[in-house]
Amino acid sequence: MKRLMFLFLLLTIGVPAFAGETQLQKATNVLNEVMGTPDKGIPDELLENAVCVGIIPSQLKFAFGFGGHYGRGVLVCRRGGNGVWGAPSMFTVGGGSFGFQIGGTSTDVVFLVMNPQGMKKLVQDSVKLGAELSAAAGPVGRSAEGATDAQLHAQILSYSRTRGLFAGASLSGAVVKQDEDDNQKLYGRKVTAKQILIDGTVRTPRAAEALNSALTKYSPKGGQSFN
Repeated sequence: MKRLMFLFLLLTIGVPAFAGETQLQKATNVLNEVMGTPDKGIPDELLENAVCVGIIPSQLKFAFGFGGHYGRGVLVCRRGGNGVWGAPSMFTVGGGSFGFQIGGTSTDVVFLVMNPQGMKKLVQDSVKLGAELSAAAGPVGRSAEGATDAQLHAQILSYSRTRGLFAGASLSGAVVKQDEDDNQKLYGRKVTAKQILIDGTVRTPRAAEALNSALTKYSPKGGQSFN
């Protein structure tokens, strides 16, 4: 029954079947808005060290007796781990919680993949953050001086923005799945997340040029080599 209610809520919320180009546009807007306030944004040195950036515009959180969250996101990596920003790969993220609760919110989520090992795990068909991939809430501000040891050693650092408030928020427990159908619709052919993000054999589509330009503006170089 709980599974049926979960599916019903997803359908009634009205999650679009595919919003590739729209998601890319939304992701660009989220990144520009977050980085437009440096004192409350992602520390520059963390973004410089990141090999990939994931953006989930308007992740839906809902509750009706039990809670859950669902979102469609865009993941972009530096080519080779330390080169220019490459082509985007589409993914979904979701999870659930139980207990008496009611309500719903829409949240923007941004996360950084901090090393090649984390990236290689993330391109699997499905991975649970916090269990198979270490995750922590990221520090906010111009500098990462106040970061804890757990944050500095996490493979994923994540942030959320709800009603204009941007803060570190852990994604532990969330399940990330590569969206092969959306990637096929975006590129016009079947491609894997590994081909897009690690092998670098897929060209950046025109729809992603604005997002790549924004990433280049805020972090023109950095990362770590996949090799």
